[in-house]
Amino acid sequence: MPTFELTTLDISMVVAYVVLIVGIGFYFSRHQESTDDYFLAGRSLTWSVIGFSLFASNMSTSSLVGMAGDAYAYGIAVYNYEWMAALVLIIFAVFFLPFYLRAEVFTMPEFLERRYDARSRYYFSAVTVLGNIVIDTAGALYAGALIIQIIYPSFPMWQSVVILAILSGLYTIAGGLKAVVYTDVIQAVLLIGASIVVSAIAFAKVGSWQAVVDATPPDMLRLVQPIDDPVLPWPGLLTGVFLLGFYFWGTNQFMVQRTLGAKNLDHGRWGALFAGFLKVPVIFIMVLPGTFARVIYGPEAIEKADMVFPTMLFDLLPVGIRGLILAALVAAIMSSVDSTLNSASTLVTMDFVKKWKPDASNRVLVIIGRIVTGVFMLLAAAWAPVILDFPSLWQYLQTVLAYLSPPVVACFVLGLFWTGANRDSAFAGLIVGHIAAVLLAVAEWQIAGFSIQFLYIPAILFVVSGLTIAVVSWNGEAPDPATIEEYTWNPSHIERELEHMASLPWYKNFLVQSGGLLAAIAIVFLLFW
Repeated sequence: MPTFELTTLDISMVVAYVVLIVGIGFYFSRHQESTDDYFLAGRSLTWSVIGFSLFASNMSTSSLVGMAGDAYAYGIAVYNYEWMAALVLIIFAVFFLPFYLRAEVFTMPEFLERRYDARSRYYFSAVTVLGNIVIDTAGALYAGALIIQIIYPSFPMWQSVVILAILSGLYTIAGGLKAVVYTDVIQAVLLIGASIVVSAIAFAKVGSWQAVVDATPPDMLRLVQPIDDPVLPWPGLLTGVFLLGFYFWGTNQFMVQRTLGAKNLDHGRWGALFAGFLKVPVIFIMVLPGTFARVIYGPEAIEKADMVFPTMLFDLLPVGIRGLILAALVAAIMSSVDSTLNSASTLVTMDFVKKWKPDASNRVLVIIGRIVTGVFMLLAAAWAPVILDFPSLWQYLQTVLAYLSPPVVACFVLGLFWTGANRDSAFAGLIVGHIAAVLLAVAEWQIAGFSIQFLYIPAILFVVSGLTIAVVSWNGEAPDPATIEEYTWNPSHIERELEHMASLPWYKNFLVQSGGLLAAIAIVFLLFW
């Protein structure tokens, strides 16, 4: 096993990278006069920037470290979350994004108000802000601190968290969404390049794919696991992975904000689909390196799965390249943290401050947004060590999302595809769904022998919220068709879309692009199913 020691060159590369990113962030702090500029990058983002930013914000340090570790310990089934994300992005781009952009909203809760009423907006916004702080930002800071502790075990976790929070918060406060997305582009390229390097060197060490097959149990090279699998049973792909993925990519301000800043619908769609294409090769460059590690070191040589990636980093890579990969890890941390901080700031400023003080100037709102970003940076840093009380970061993230997200997904899905869903039903669906989530969580923790596989929980809560919305709508006043026409889908939209697509070259047709992405997903799925 290698010794986890950094050379001066390694440290210099990481420091140089951090200085570069913070400098770029402050560069974009100029001309941030309006709320459009600060929170939505002036609605000027192109498809490539959107796609890279979506990918970088999603692929946190916990992804780089966690996926390799899961592949080493349990197999490649963890990739199901990645190909499902690509599928969700297709659905998001085709059906949901057009309505978000036509509404010209700043936040996802604002869209709920347009479709339903202000109660749903305030409730969802409050829940999302809380989630941004205690799930997304705190989780990313905690994962980054773990990496630092692996390299420097004596360095206190709280100090690591504070340093990472300050570094990410500085340029986010200064430059807003434009600083976030343009630094994300650099971070995404670095992440992908670093992952390719690690994977290629590890595979060269293994020698051949046959060597991997011979040394790995067959079930660890399959995506589809049996129904009694404790981690990822195959029905959970539909009941859990899909619903959690839709919440994350289709309704969470943390991710959707990039597409809200698109210069037009075409660029928003192309960007979302580009992010989906970037998800496809993740199995080769981020998951399979963990499988290669089983061949290189043996299945029991590395006791903690989270140590697999750091072990390969320090054992296989030469000085200099190692520093580049460490910079990629820092990139992953900063990309996730900056995104969640900007998202939470946008929610508070536009969903609460703007509503309460409608006469507030753009300058005042931008200042408030910067202050809120700084406050949330401190709150997330204070909360991150609490995650130590959970068995693992992965369990913390997935458990909280499984209980939190299904009622929100039910409101968005029924609101878009069913004109009968009224304003009272949405608020009732959110409240009843989350009450049911609390009761279910208490039952899990307090009743001996009562246990539900966590990937089945989202489906249960989605049905509870969906039925609540349906029952309240059937027994209440139907919404005014003219009021909700711009926020609900109907078949006439197909004709409008086809007319627009006919005016574009075939390679710019989002339906052709979606078909290509589906084909890519199918190929990888068939290779490893």
